[in-house]
Amino acid sequence: MAAVVVTATAKQNLRSLIETHSLPASTDKRVSAALEPLKDFPLLGSPLTGRWAGFRFILGPWRWMLIVYHYDERLDRVEVFTIRDARSARSPTR
Repeated sequence: MAAVVVTATAKQNLRSLIETHSLPASTDKRVSAALEPLKDFPLLGSPLTGRWAGFRFILGPWRWMLIVYHYDERLDRVEVFTIRDARSARSPTR
């Protein structure tokens, strides 16, 4: 079972989204639930390309919430690097 680690940057991104999008108080729990499957299936997310090559993404509790992570197979660890609004022009999928 892979360890799932949320970086300080991803935590800050989430805090920002909660504030700017007026997300509910349950957002942290919802994001944690979205990350849970990565423990058993760390390659679950779709791979990204370009400057984000080597990263994968899953959608968070809302279809617009993009959770970008890297799986280190050697350490059996998933590191969540950023959480973004996929509708943004700066989204990793653009």
